[in-house]
Amino acid sequence: MPKKVKAVIFDLDGTLVDSMWIWDKVDTEYFNMKGLTIPKNLKDEINHLSFEQTAYYFKNKFNISDSIEDILNTWYKMAYNHYSNDISLKNGALDFLKFLKSNNIKIALATSNSKELLTAALNCVGVYDYFDIITTTSEVENGKNSPDIYLLTSKKLGVLPEECVVFEDILEAVKGAKLANMTVFAIYDKYAKYQKETLIATADEYVLDFNDIKIKKFFKE
Repeated sequence: MPKKVKAVIFDLDGTLVDSMWIWDKVDTEYFNMKGLTIPKNLKDEINHLSFEQTAYYFKNKFNISDSIEDILNTWYKMAYNHYSNDISLKNGALDFLKFLKSNNIKIALATSNSKELLTAALNCVGVYDYFDIITTTSEVENGKNSPDIYLLTSKKLGVLPEECVVFEDILEAVKGAKLANMTVFAIYDKYAKYQKETLIATADEYVLDFNDIKIKKFFKE
């Protein structure tokens, strides 16, 4: 654990907000629309990719004739209403954000989602103004399985990587944050429960939600 935590970096989907179900719906609707079958390993293939990288993956993997722009626009229209109206914060998240603010710890978001959808999500759950910095994988070369987005976020915040704590829900992102020399908390999400044992072994800590009292004890030290 870092001696002094100066910043906390949150993933969005599956970590801060309960929203992974949206992408299950989008995937199902999109594959049905294209007359395709969803591969069993799809989540592992795309979880760490940016919004645009995922579109390229779909286009190349499934020989989709639509342009990248058309694919992105279709997904955006499918997802936007849900992000604007139907998502909720993970248990304890709001109190934890308030706790960080009251202790002058910087707060950042690092996500593979689009700026439009992340903005809709944060406004829907009423926490947009808590964030000092927002970074998306569209700003870096690689996805969340690399340290790029985490290093850029710490640079924006003006803190050293080793002074940051990251919250993520999937294995690929946990590994990427660890490569950035950051302390990583893996948080339970039912859509990543099949990775639970590996997450426990890989992350510095594994927690069920933000109500875990050990987290608050750690940040008070």
